[in-house]
Amino acid sequence: MSIDPYAILGVGRDAGPTEWKRAYRRLAMRWHPDRSDHPEATERFKQIRAAYDRLLAVDEPAGAENEAAENAADAPSTAEEVPRAADIRLNFEIGIEEGAAGCRKTISYVRGRPCPTCAGSGEAGIARTRFCAACHGSGRVSRGRQGLVACTECAGRGLFTERICPDCGGSGRRTAEVSLEIAVPPGMLPGDELRLAGQGEPGDDERAPGDLYLTVLLRSHPLYRLDGRDLHYAMPVSALALIAGGEIELPSPAGLVTHRLDAGRPESREIRIAGRGYPGRGRNRAGDLVVRLAPVFPAELSARQRKLLLQADAAGELAEVEAWRRANGLG
Repeated sequence: MSIDPYAILGVGRDAGPTEWKRAYRRLAMRWHPDRSDHPEATERFKQIRAAYDRLLAVDEPAGAENEAAENAADAPSTAEEVPRAADIRLNFEIGIEEGAAGCRKTISYVRGRPCPTCAGSGEAGIARTRFCAACHGSGRVSRGRQGLVACTECAGRGLFTERICPDCGGSGRRTAEVSLEIAVPPGMLPGDELRLAGQGEPGDDERAPGDLYLTVLLRSHPLYRLDGRDLHYAMPVSALALIAGGEIELPSPAGLVTHRLDAGRPESREIRIAGRGYPGRGRNRAGDLVVRLAPVFPAELSARQRKLLLQADAAGELAEVEAWRRANGLG
C-alpha cells in the first residue's frame, strides 16, 4: 500500500487493535456508500477497509486470514447496513383535513444523549472501593476438599475499585426532550409510517444513530367517516330541493364541491362523486365522496311561502291526483 494506513485511519503509530477498530468503524460509517452521497465515497471506503486489513495483517501475520474473517461480520460493506443505535417508534395523531392536505407539525419526544458529566463513559468523580460480596473482601472462598481458592468474582483481589458517574449512575446516558418539525405528505392513512433517518437514539464511535418511526393516527371527525379512501357523511337537504332539483354544495376536506341534483322524490338518496374523497398517495388513487342526503320538510311556513307552495301545487297538475279527483266526481 503506497498510502500510510495509520494516516488513513487517523491513529497514532503507538495505537493498538482497539483504537484501529474504533477509528475504522467511525470512518466507515461516514464514508459508507449507502450513507454518503460524496462522489469519492466508494473509493474512500475501500481505502479505509484496506488500511484496517493491512494493520491487522501486520499485527498478527500468522493469523491474518482468521482475524480478517472474524472482523468481516462486524465490518460494514456496500451490501449491508452499518451498526446503528436503537430506533424510536411513536404514534403521531393528526386530523383528517391535515392528513388529506399534508401539513407541517412540531413534535416533542424524549431520547438519550451522552451524559455531559462523564462524556458517555459512565465513569467520573473520585474512585471508590467496595468489598467483593462473594468473598467478603478476603479474596478467597471455600471449595470443599479443595479448601480455600481464589475468588473468581474479584480475581482474588477481595475488592473492586470503581468510578461511577453520579449524574447518570454509570450508564453513560442521560435523557433529553427533543422538538422536531416534520413535513407530513398528503394522503397518509392510519397505520402508515413516517421514517426520519438519524432521529432515533444517538450513535457513538461504533454505531450510527437510530431512526425515528411515526405511526400515523387520524382523529375522529364530527362529520367525515373514512372507509379506505372513501369519505362518508350524512347531510340534511330541503325536501323541496330534492323535488325541484338544482345545485347543492357539499363539504369536502379540499373545500366545497358543487353537485347538481336531479329532480325526484323527496326521499333519502345517496350520491357518490368519484375522486373527491380522501386523496391518493403513490399508486393508490383518490377515494370517492359518498353523501347520504336526508330530506327535511318545513315545520312552519310563512304566509309568502304558503302562497308560493299553493301556486306551485295548482300549477303542478299531478296526474295521479287529477285521476283520483275525476274518478270520485271532483273534477
